[in-house]
Amino acid sequence: MTPHVTVGMDESPESLAAALWAAEEASLLGVPLHLIHVEEWPVTAEVPVLSAESLVERYETLLRATADRVRDDRPGLDVTTEMARGRAPAELTAAANEAEVTVLGSRGLGGVVGFLIGSVSLAVVGRARRPVVLVRSGSASSGAGSGDAGPGIVLGVDIEQPCDPLLAFAFGEAARRDEELRIVHSWSPSPAYGYTAILDPGVGSGLGRKATEGLAEMVRPWRSKFPAVRVTEQAVVGPAAAALVDASRSAGLLVVGRRSRRSPVGPHLGHVAHAVIHHSPAPVAVVPFE
Repeated sequence: MTPHVTVGMDESPESLAAALWAAEEASLLGVPLHLIHVEEWPVTAEVPVLSAESLVERYETLLRATADRVRDDRPGLDVTTEMARGRAPAELTAAANEAEVTVLGSRGLGGVVGFLIGSVSLAVVGRARRPVVLVRSGSASSGAGSGDAGPGIVLGVDIEQPCDPLLAFAFGEAARRDEELRIVHSWSPSPAYGYTAILDPGVGSGLGRKATEGLAEMVRPWRSKFPAVRVTEQAVVGPAAAALVDASRSAGLLVVGRRSRRSPVGPHLGHVAHAVIHHSPAPVAVVPFE
């Protein structure tokens, strides 16, 4: 399939913000933009208030209007639309698996007039094999460094886990957007240290140096691959989610990873990714990796 960027559409403000963000991403990648709306099937008992036909017309109009808006903003961008039928999580996940990047609104209307409610977005993020970006209506109206969000891209990493797909995505975004990349690793003393790290500052400083050196070692090959990208590294003490949410307040994009594994109860979304999705004011890119 031809490389493209996909965006899920409903009538929410978050959906339009997602479409505008996705349009910039498609332009930067030099690929088409694909707008998709999923008509829930079978239809729920709430739908008779509006006939199935009128709902189809309503969303076809939405897709056309959004496509026209994007083409006006970005002349020359190839934009396609699709009305799909089925269960939104399954259909959007299938679409995401065929795209370079998929962009969704982080909130939606729910019920009859929208499908991008939190559970749907979380389901897609937890299942997709490709990066998914979640955009709030108050986030940058287009890409990183635009609108209300600040400049730069923040990447959260764990130096104990290989995460090349995550680093590749973040460095690629920073290179295409000519934005600074801030890489954050959060660490805490192991419970095995007990009160030692508190009573002996030298222990804590030694652990901090180890974290800083490990982060530099992880990033070094990527600095060589992307010499033009401006990179800063920071090893901080404390919970990772809090550190990343705080860093995202002055960023245009926050990038986090998701381990590509399944738990007995379904797709696994780590607590850090889950927390930043709900609390980051910036768009959040979730990148799956082994």
